[in-house]
Amino acid sequence: MHLHWHRRDLRLSDNLGLHGGPDSETLPLFVFDPSVLDHAAPPRMAFLLDSLRTLRADYRERGSDLLLAHGSPTTVVPALAEVLDASTVTWCRDYSGLARERDVAVRRELDEAGIERKSVDDAVHHRPGEITTNDGDPYKVFTYFSRKWHDRAKDDAAPPPAADELVGVEGTAAEQVAAAIDNHDGVQRYAEVPTMVELGFEEPEADIPAGGTERAQELLDAFCERDIYRYAERRDYPADDCSSRLSVHLKYGTIGIRTVYEATERAREAADSEDERESVEEFQDQLAWREFYTQVLWDRPDVVTNNFKSYENEVAWREDEAALQAWKDGETGYPIVDAGMRQLREEAFVHNRVRMIVASFLTKDLLIDWREGYDWFRTKLVDHDTANDNGGWQWAASTGTDAQPYFRVFNPMTQGERYDPDAEYIKRYVEELQGVPADVIHSWHELEPGTRRMHAADYAHPIVDHSERREQAISMFEQARGDS
Repeated sequence: MHLHWHRRDLRLSDNLGLHGGPDSETLPLFVFDPSVLDHAAPPRMAFLLDSLRTLRADYRERGSDLLLAHGSPTTVVPALAEVLDASTVTWCRDYSGLARERDVAVRRELDEAGIERKSVDDAVHHRPGEITTNDGDPYKVFTYFSRKWHDRAKDDAAPPPAADELVGVEGTAAEQVAAAIDNHDGVQRYAEVPTMVELGFEEPEADIPAGGTERAQELLDAFCERDIYRYAERRDYPADDCSSRLSVHLKYGTIGIRTVYEATERAREAADSEDERESVEEFQDQLAWREFYTQVLWDRPDVVTNNFKSYENEVAWREDEAALQAWKDGETGYPIVDAGMRQLREEAFVHNRVRMIVASFLTKDLLIDWREGYDWFRTKLVDHDTANDNGGWQWAASTGTDAQPYFRVFNPMTQGERYDPDAEYIKRYVEELQGVPADVIHSWHELEPGTRRMHAADYAHPIVDHSERREQAISMFEQARGDS
């Protein structure tokens, strides 16, 4: 028997780990790891549990089942492999420092137990270290990385395992497996997918999207039917919501990256014009960005807490709890910023353009450390991904690889006027501004206090002057660089 340890690959279709074992039946396992749960948050846990329920239903339809256990994988995985007399254990690689340390420890325990193991690269097309400079170094500039990423051949999606390739655990067999596990010291088994409360989490305040492969496939099909063809033109306009909403599914692997790429290739072949083909390629570029940041994290696991870019002096971030709280609450008096932060609270999701705007505002207008924003997003986003989110925050803060130059500071009012000209997105999330003309909203920072109160008495006044803070931000970075 072959034991497959699910982590961020919560699907049967296009799962290379399920095909990574010997020619024997596969029994799937998911382990609730306390060290991972310590970094989790309600939105992500709610999505994870929903996806596990659908994954388990998929296995049960095939006469098998998904084992659910709690504890350190270093203990649980080898113990279950021994109890179940598994000849091999497989899993799909993850690339964070925490995941790599965990996997090394599990490998060591399996080796000592004499159990074969195999890990496969499943979450990316090209594993970290495969696309490098001519000198063999990781790329620090996305453009060069993406050229090679687009040129490299992509593997085909793998089929789901057939029913006879899975361990049947119905009836008496299921009872025997359960008894064997329950009688093993140090292993806690769940008969059913646990609840949020059982795992020590409160219910999320946001509306969480449905998990599972079926929902992911529906989103992919709908996106490739229409919005992918206008993605290049409309992706930056949040009111259009011209996005795939696949980020959370790629994060948890409820859909395979090869499945997504193949769908985009079919869309590109079906395009009616060169503009539509280029639009598809623009979306494919976003898939390349995910792998670029995965490579950055793999090469520099310290970037989770440290700046990627070194400055001569420390960046003199401000400590301003009141301003930080206003940003978190969507009460800054900058409409596009507040709309984004309220979307985060309501949906556990923020449009990509708006993510850049709110991140720039925190780091360049409020002059607050990017780590404060990264930590807040980590607790609130349903699609939080360590590599991608860290890369995005350090890009906005001008501390990352291939980052926004420190002297280019987003003007939040100009960004709002350009990408939400009718203030449709702003009004959707900032209730106080409903009924206020768009031109008034986009000039909010310039209005007299009395004029603001006349239009929206309950909405916040700007908490900082953007022009002044822009100059302060540039000066702050010049001091960090040793230029002044």
